[in-house]
Amino acid sequence: MRIGRAARRIFGAFPDQAEIVFYGSFAETYRGHGTDLAVVGGLLDFATDDMRIRHSVELAEEAGIRLTFKTAQNVAFHPNTVLLKLKNQDHEDIIAGASIGGGSVEMLRVNGFDVKFTMNYPVLLVFHDDTPGMVAHITRLLESGGVNIAYMDVDRKGRGGDALTVVEADEAVPAELMKHIESLSSVKRVVFADLTAEEAQS
Repeated sequence: MRIGRAARRIFGAFPDQAEIVFYGSFAETYRGHGTDLAVVGGLLDFATDDMRIRHSVELAEEAGIRLTFKTAQNVAFHPNTVLLKLKNQDHEDIIAGASIGGGSVEMLRVNGFDVKFTMNYPVLLVFHDDTPGMVAHITRLLESGGVNIAYMDVDRKGRGGDALTVVEADEAVPAELMKHIESLSSVKRVVFADLTAEEAQS
C-alpha cells in the first residue's frame, strides 16, 4: 500500500498508465494476498483502512488508468519488491520499492537511480546535473530555510551526467524553498513526497 502511495506522490499526479511488476515472493502471491489491490489503492491515494481498496482495480480503471500487471525476477532486488512504471502525457517515472515488514517500505530505485529511503520522513528528490558544489548548494539552501536533514544520499549516472540527490528531512520543505532549488541552473526537477502528516492523523 505505502509503495503505491509513495510512487503516486513522487509521480505527482494520477497516471494515465500504470505497469506494475511484482518480484520475488510477491510474484507468486500478489493475487491471493491482495497485494495488487493494495498497490493500486496506494496509487489512488487511499488510506490503509479505506474500504474501497478491495475494489481499487475497478475504481482505477473507471478513473481512466490503464493497468498492467506483470511478474519478474531480479536477484538484485529485495524479495518483496514492486516496480511501477507510471506515465501520463507529461512525463514518465519508474519507481521500485520493497515491503520490509511491519508495514514499512524501502524505496529502492527512481528512474534508474539507486536510492534508499523509507517514507518515514518527508522526502525531497532533486534531479540535477552532476556539477561541482551542487550538493553543497542544496544543503545550504535547506539550512537557510530551517530544514533539518535527517538523511541524505546522492547517485549519479556517470561523472558529469545526470544525478539525483535524496533528502529525508525532519519537517516539510516549504514551497518557496523548493522553487528556489528548482531555479538553480543545474536542477532539472524537484519532487517533494510526504506521507507522514496524513499517516499521523489516521
